[in-house]
Amino acid sequence: MGRDARLDALNSRHSELDDRLQDETTRPLPDSSLIAALKRQKLAIKDEMARMARPH
Repeated sequence: MGRDARLDALNSRHSELDDRLQDETTRPLPDSSLIAALKRQKLAIKDEMARMARPH
């Protein structure tokens, strides 16, 4: 997978996680462990995108 395709996939996944996080936090009884897991996944993706943006 090329660099641009990988960044697109990461951005897409980050957006999906953001939507899931929004859905979960607005539920009447949000699952705090799921919220924490989603936030960790989003952070890992953001970190990977930042690493890819750095020049080699």
